[in-house]
Amino acid sequence: MASRRRAFICYIAFDKLGTFNYWAHGATRNGIFVRRSLDGGKTWEADHIPVAEQPTQEGIPFEDKPYIVADNSKSKFAGNLYVGWTRWRLTDSQMVVSRSTDDGKTWSEPVEIDDHPGLPRDDNGAAEGFDGTAGPDGTLYVIWSQDYDLMFTSSRDGGKTFSHARPIIHTAPIMFAINTLDRANGFPQIAVDPKSKRLYVTWSDYRNGDLDVFISSSDDGGKHWTPAARVNNDPVNDGAEQFFQWLAVDPVDGSVNVIFYDRRNDPKNRKQIVVLARSTDQGRTFNNYAWTDEAFEAGGLFFGDYSGLAAYGGRVYGVWTEKPVPPPTSDEKNTSEEGKDAKPQPRGTVVKLGTADFTGKVRAGSNVVEQSNRVVRLHLPQHDERITGQPDTHH
Repeated sequence: MASRRRAFICYIAFDKLGTFNYWAHGATRNGIFVRRSLDGGKTWEADHIPVAEQPTQEGIPFEDKPYIVADNSKSKFAGNLYVGWTRWRLTDSQMVVSRSTDDGKTWSEPVEIDDHPGLPRDDNGAAEGFDGTAGPDGTLYVIWSQDYDLMFTSSRDGGKTFSHARPIIHTAPIMFAINTLDRANGFPQIAVDPKSKRLYVTWSDYRNGDLDVFISSSDDGGKHWTPAARVNNDPVNDGAEQFFQWLAVDPVDGSVNVIFYDRRNDPKNRKQIVVLARSTDQGRTFNNYAWTDEAFEAGGLFFGDYSGLAAYGGRVYGVWTEKPVPPPTSDEKNTSEEGKDAKPQPRGTVVKLGTADFTGKVRAGSNVVEQSNRVVRLHLPQHDERITGQPDTHH
């Protein structure tokens, strides 16, 4: 979001009290900041709270890609908030975590959980893509990418200390080029089923010759993981790319939900739709649903680094970016009878929010599923659209 010509990137979490927290990375200040909403996002507190700040250092270290986790378990750590991110320095990239035990009012000194030596670049195997989840016993599970591996650690004392970081899944390079897209990555996500305690991890890579979305699971707290399984169900190595996935496990019904962009219906591999994959058998098989109808080209735009997903009680909520509809040509431009020009088309990227309801309680005709030869078609309303400008710069 932008305010007074200052750019901010944010990700959101709810704590057990319903407090709405987001982290922000300010382009004009060097650090990580938190601002809270106490009414579900309707209003926000006026003051931000620094998680980590270097007021005398303009760009080094550079704090990048933060993610906030709320512990909503019934454990003794319930209510804890955790923020993890990459700290870029001149000679290495560090993965660090800070915690709050007072509803985000104050934050601990960051704890280093990994350090990758070398020039801090996206294409240099750096430690990037922090994601975390809190288990039903309050254990914090964390995952990120580094070199050709997904790295894993956990904390059983509320984020004070962490186990030794170790690789759990070998991948193809996690940063990759995609035709018509400014840049893309396959950063991992981790989620837990609070009832079965099963952990799930998703990511994307091109081990099969084209980009696919994969999933793995663990039933012993992350000690052992199942072999990688494809989430997208198009033919293997068909030349179609699936990317920018995000994972959410429904804590009520245990379903495993994954959102991603999908190019399986474009022989030229340039246009994508948004697909929701859903598993009701603990990640063994997935139905793929088309969340959007009209395929679009990225057109070289910067789409950011993530999509987003949440699930609860059979309802799934997604957020993603699209390229807006091109403005009409001079010949196509419509004018009203009064001679006024038609509403101008938006520029930049369009951020869309979608909902999917699998409870069977929706009105007739509001949730239509059609079987085709390539993908199941899921027609659902988009509840909101936000227009965002292109960033001046990005890391």
